[in-house]
Amino acid sequence: MIQIETNLRNNYNLILQKKGIPKNEYGYYLKWLRYYLDFCHKYSFKKSDSESLPRFLGKLRSKNQNKNQLQQAVSAVHFFYSLSKIDASPESYKAIDPTSEMVSIKEHRLPYPVTREGKPRMAGHSLNQKKPELTGNNNLNQSWQDAYQGLENEIKVRHYSPKTLKSYRGWMRKFQAFTRSKALNSLDSTDVKGFLTYLAVEQNVAASSQNLAFNALLFFYRHVLGREFGKIDGVVRAKKRPYIPVVLSKNEVHRVLENLSYPYDLAVKLLYGCGLRLFECLNLRINNFNFDAGILTVHGKGKKVRTLPIPEIIVPELKAQMDRVYNLHQIDVADNYDGAFMFDRLEKKYKDAGKEFIWQWFFPAKSLTLVKELKENRRYHLHDTHVQRAIKKAVGKARLTKRATAHTFRHSYASHLLEANFDIRTIQELLGHSDIRTTMIYTHTVKSKTLKNAKSPLDL
Repeated sequence: MIQIETNLRNNYNLILQKKGIPKNEYGYYLKWLRYYLDFCHKYSFKKSDSESLPRFLGKLRSKNQNKNQLQQAVSAVHFFYSLSKIDASPESYKAIDPTSEMVSIKEHRLPYPVTREGKPRMAGHSLNQKKPELTGNNNLNQSWQDAYQGLENEIKVRHYSPKTLKSYRGWMRKFQAFTRSKALNSLDSTDVKGFLTYLAVEQNVAASSQNLAFNALLFFYRHVLGREFGKIDGVVRAKKRPYIPVVLSKNEVHRVLENLSYPYDLAVKLLYGCGLRLFECLNLRINNFNFDAGILTVHGKGKKVRTLPIPEIIVPELKAQMDRVYNLHQIDVADNYDGAFMFDRLEKKYKDAGKEFIWQWFFPAKSLTLVKELKENRRYHLHDTHVQRAIKKAVGKARLTKRATAHTFRHSYASHLLEANFDIRTIQELLGHSDIRTTMIYTHTVKSKTLKNAKSPLDL
């Protein structure tokens, strides 16, 4: 982080004093100034160029800063501009609140001071403008805030995962910052092309990140704005490198397991033994196990459901874990807890389903979670970051020379099955892949056993 020079700090404090800012709040304004100067240095913006302010605010939004904090940051930067005799552009004021109308620069010639909470100290300087009203399907007056709500609605109605919503919302914020909160009805293919080119040329993002940004914008235009952005030609695309998954040998898998303790060792055994994704493993509930048939039911990506054979060698451990969950559930019931977290509206349909044993998490969290809005104590599953940290620590202790993560065990599962001459279509079904081409990547992770010399079947 850039440190503010002593001379600049002293002059800036004089500006704060002149604007009537309480002395105990100087630190907040200096903090925002440091962030701004560091942003300009990192992204090669001139600190004397007020056009960098909307980009800076876009960066703050991506960090989930609230509206009051954004207003205070704007004031801090404008104090710096007044010190440097810089005239701010009208776009910088509009960037404060993406839902507000364009504010005349004459109305805000001088930056207004705010309190610690970010509220205006002077009357008549509130930036809370009236939100534009929507009329039917007309997007001409649709605000960015309405667009964010529309994105959330469209994601939820399709039952996409919360991570998809978080990712798409993040790219939408970056696109908004890039276009400087341009009116939604004036967005076109040129804006998309410029944004994707900016990501590849200036930000040097990976090809997968650029493709994700493209998909997010495609969804945004098609389902939120209700129009296509047309064919995108001439976009500089990030170069995509061929990807071959990291695969552990059986010996390496066992070495990692030896350095894991309960319950992480059992979670990794399911990751490797059934080829599960991490979220699939942690979302397992008691009713997903059918020991009589030896079948495990898994709810995967895109609400797809598949069944897998339960590894016989870990059945005793799985049953012992089920006994632990039962004992914990009895304690929770005795303490009158409100049940396990449920999905969709299942609990509305089946009242108290979350308190039933069959709906308990197979890997429950150690403590209950308080839902403040409902004043309920509920049980969540083991957090994914705890498993990831345990795996990373175990890989280090095992002294592996490969970068292994939770997903590496899924890659190893598929590769070892292919190495054992299992049919590629069978592996595709076990992994839950929709396209065989996704599964074919594992042909590059095992030694080829095909004959290279051409020969007629009559001579075999």
